[in-house]
Amino acid sequence: MPCILLPASAAAFAPRSPPTVVLNTKVDPWLTATLKRVNRIKRPLNSVPQHFRCLTDTLAAPSAIWTLCSIMLPKAPEAELRKDENPLVEALFNYQLLHIDAYVVHVDMVLHNEVAFKLTPEAIESLVEYHKEIYSLDIAANTWNWSEKEAQVKKLHEEFIQAVNKFVYRTHATALEGLEEDGAGELLCGRSEEVRNAIMGMFLPLLPPPPRVVEVVRPAPLLPSTPGVGNWWQPSLPPLHAHPLPPDSWKIVPSSPSNASSADSHPSMWANMALNEMQLPSPTPSYTQPYTTAGWYSTPSFTMAPIPQLPLPSMLAQQQCGTGAGFGGFGWDRYNDFAPIGAIM
Repeated sequence: MPCILLPASAAAFAPRSPPTVVLNTKVDPWLTATLKRVNRIKRPLNSVPQHFRCLTDTLAAPSAIWTLCSIMLPKAPEAELRKDENPLVEALFNYQLLHIDAYVVHVDMVLHNEVAFKLTPEAIESLVEYHKEIYSLDIAANTWNWSEKEAQVKKLHEEFIQAVNKFVYRTHATALEGLEEDGAGELLCGRSEEVRNAIMGMFLPLLPPPPRVVEVVRPAPLLPSTPGVGNWWQPSLPPLHAHPLPPDSWKIVPSSPSNASSADSHPSMWANMALNEMQLPSPTPSYTQPYTTAGWYSTPSFTMAPIPQLPLPSMLAQQQCGTGAGFGGFGWDRYNDFAPIGAIM
């Protein structure tokens, strides 16, 4: 993209001076017709130098002020605007029409075929005053407070002053068709909307600083089976609400004579019986409390239904041992008097 060169008069805060005009070796017919239309004094336009002098003198006249656009702006801050049921009354008392005027600083019909406009000092002053007295107050009132808010508003205003003084609107050279008498003119073909959007884009919003992110330091989670860090060496006590374990069944059964005493009382019966003939029901294994280290580790409490009392070997021996024990009065001491059942059949 070729570099766009502008004269010194287009720089920020530069005073106005006659525009620089660059024409092609052949002048377009529309430019000749425009110059003949706006000049009161008929000047010859038969060559390029004649077009150059006529166009330069016309655009350098003090009255050669162009109206680029018009912007509707409020007269006071939002808190001071008049409230009325009729919207027409509100518009008349609360808003003003600001005309954005400019003058031509550069005409190039050779390289870029464009014309450049710079805002007049009066237009710049009106925009700066509105930005300071109204716009800055509104954006400050509509934003929450923080420590550097006033400095930020002041910085935005300074940036706006620089931007509005540097603003140069460039468009196609055919915009000179809107030229009128004494060098004044207006933009045609919808170019005023482009200028309005460009100027309103210089009114930047007041952006508060982003909220600070606070890092929350969370402790490392402990495992469910890991005891506390402070008392890991102390054994944990069982919970108070835990149900007691069922007592041992051996402790519930009343005391009975031991097997040794029963055997000593009837030594002949046990001596006569063979080992294979003794058929005593094997005692059901009783419930035994599992080995636990509750003093060292904490285990979840559980509840077990009570176990019925089971007969003990000593009780069975007491019932079956003796000469009178048998089925229906049949004694064990007379079992040799009866023949086997298989022999009778």
